[in-house]
Amino acid sequence: MNNNQTIEKLRKMRINAMADLHLQQMKNNQLTDVTPDEYLALLTDHEWEDRQNKKIQRLLKQAGFRQTASIGDVNYQADRKLDKNMFQRLCSLDFIKRNENLIFTGPSGVGKSYLAQAIGHHACMMEYRVYYAITSRLFKRFKLSKVDGTYMKELNKLSKVDLLILDDFGLQSLDKHDRETLMDVIDDRYSHKSTIVSSQIPVSVWYDIIGEGTIADAILDRLVNSSHRIDLNGPSLRRDILKTE
Repeated sequence: MNNNQTIEKLRKMRINAMADLHLQQMKNNQLTDVTPDEYLALLTDHEWEDRQNKKIQRLLKQAGFRQTASIGDVNYQADRKLDKNMFQRLCSLDFIKRNENLIFTGPSGVGKSYLAQAIGHHACMMEYRVYYAITSRLFKRFKLSKVDGTYMKELNKLSKVDLLILDDFGLQSLDKHDRETLMDVIDDRYSHKSTIVSSQIPVSVWYDIIGEGTIADAILDRLVNSSHRIDLNGPSLRRDILKTE
């Protein structure tokens, strides 16, 4: 048996992690300590883990998060009014399996974006497709897509994402184009995929921000009625970080 040819064939089949481990085992003369079945399992597990890690890294990159956030680093201090039990249940990601939505509201700096991205990051680790966007920038991108004829293509991309995160929603009133885009996005995802919305603005004011009563009713009916809602409070965590620096 020509091991060099075997390694070359593995590389041509793009089974690179298995090839690397096999080469390492040969160089270290470690092939005599295991049975053929054990060795095959070792190579297979190594290749599997390598591909899973690469897939997760690809999902994280495609998600486009603004910051690295972890559910293990979430602050549960009392004045935030973040129910630890409820949040950890959400981190099980059952709401994604049920195609439900999640809404974070609260004043600037209390960590809404961090919590949304922490769940998004965890979802990527569980191999869900996630896309993060600052809402106003997403609307601008869709306006440009209408000009260059790629609107439906962009809309189709979002409809396939398992978890869409709309950050900083409602900082300014929506115009006609924004309303239509939001309606299209939410309607495509309704009862099929999950959406997280983060906003400084209370949900009770969203109707006026969206405008155009009939469309606002349709959007809120699809987005809010099937959502888990977390209203945060307390001092700005960003200010606390700056004080300690």
